[in-house]
Amino acid sequence: MLLALAATALVVAALLGEVLAPQLGETLARHRARRQLVPAPDYDPGRERRAEARARQLLKSCVNEEEWAMYRDLGFVRVWGMQAERPGEHAATAGTPYAYLVYPHKPVLAYLPQTGRLLNEYCVAFPDETRPYGSARLPDSDDVLAKWMALTGDERRLIETANLHLPGRQLDPRQVKRDLWRLRQWERERAARPAARSETPPAAR
Repeated sequence: MLLALAATALVVAALLGEVLAPQLGETLARHRARRQLVPAPDYDPGRERRAEARARQLLKSCVNEEEWAMYRDLGFVRVWGMQAERPGEHAATAGTPYAYLVYPHKPVLAYLPQTGRLLNEYCVAFPDETRPYGSARLPDSDDVLAKWMALTGDERRLIETANLHLPGRQLDPRQVKRDLWRLRQWERERAARPAARSETPPAAR
């Protein structure tokens, strides 16, 4: 009985091999032809570093001097709000000055500079469509510049099309509070520099 089953299995395997072998051979041949026609580009480990260097230069040329210094020193940019009212805000705070913190590859965060109150997170994405190396992630400085341009060019459109979340969804509120403290310290030191220079006595002739 076992010998009969083994013989039957061998016959079936041989028949399947004769039927499937030509198809498998054709599939492998087509795969090899495609790889020869479209060679994979060589990996360049320095490409991302050079792309970020170019992105930083472009960001520096577009934003003002204070915004560039802020990004260089702190790693984020503050953008002042343009709208008279914020969607979904209570009437008691509507119309008050507000601002955004713009981080690379993180949501745009709206907050009240007077009190430090965090308002909303706006999640937006700007994919890198550069060919042939396009990916889902822009260089850090390009991502900041894209958000900066969207906020300063058409703030309402960005706010209406972004995914809205309460503070703390992706950004740690404690880290944001520390960043706001760093920003206040940075502004105090920056404001004191011209005064310190003006009080310096001229060199003796």
